[in-house]
Amino acid sequence: MRISLSVNNRSVESTVEPRTLLVDLIRDDLKLTGTKVGCDTGQCGTCTVLLDGRAVKSCSMLAVQAEGTRVTTIEGANAETGLTDLQEALWAEHGVQCGYCTPGMVLALQDLLATNKAPTEQEIRCGLAGNLCRCTGYQSVVRATLALTGQNGGRNDV
Repeated sequence: MRISLSVNNRSVESTVEPRTLLVDLIRDDLKLTGTKVGCDTGQCGTCTVLLDGRAVKSCSMLAVQAEGTRVTTIEGANAETGLTDLQEALWAEHGVQCGYCTPGMVLALQDLLATNKAPTEQEIRCGLAGNLCRCTGYQSVVRATLALTGQNGGRNDV
């Protein structure tokens, strides 16, 4: 099947088999390897991308379902001049360790922050519920998000 979509603000046309997953189109065909494959079941969130601005698990979606949509991967989420404010906050608060889950977490948080400029700790944790991390324990990710939104007053006890 022939599909057309926008990936990171670039028009893409591709011929895919009907069973091709969006994550496979992104990684294998488009060579955008920031989107990771972790569990292949939609449980871990490493394959998270933004589809028309909303976080989705690209391992649970067929590429043909993305026809006519705007897909943003971590490569397209970065600021042209470097890291985004969110990424800077994660770096400053040690919210990045091994980095495998980081692209999915960044995109899930971008989705959350697009609709909620000042999420509470509980809202941040709920927004990250579909993203597994074995390194950070989420404390530093939550602290970074609160710091970014000016809610923790620089406290390190969140």
